[in-house]
Amino acid sequence: MKNGKGSLIKFPILAISALAFLLPLSANADQNCDSPNNDFDGLYCLTKVYIEADKELNNSYGQLMKRLNKSQSSLLKRGQLAWIKQRDNNCSRYEDDSFYVNMACATRTTTERVNFLNDRLRECQAGSCRDSRLGE
Repeated sequence: MKNGKGSLIKFPILAISALAFLLPLSANADQNCDSPNNDFDGLYCLTKVYIEADKELNNSYGQLMKRLNKSQSSLLKRGQLAWIKQRDNNCSRYEDDSFYVNMACATRTTTERVNFLNDRLRECQAGSCRDSRLGE
């Protein structure tokens, strides 16, 4: 980002939603993620990476849920909801009429959660699902 404010992106939530639909239209930004031309190109690049991390998260969560019984699924769901709340508290905020998201924080946090879920999946595949870890 050229504005020197790091990756804390100031953008109303509706604009972020609209941006998701415009991502395919920004071919110029697609080619310049090493050195974005402006903050919008930078946001595009950061958002692309976050979207991929979120896809991985949903895939890992779904794969793990398939291996769990009802009680274990409930534990994992509670843990996932708590994680979402923590991610939102750590990586976003409301200020006045705006919603701010730190995309680097959201991506890093999501990637860490993917790794956590994949570790639990490997444990279950090995026949040693540990209920105590599912609620984390």
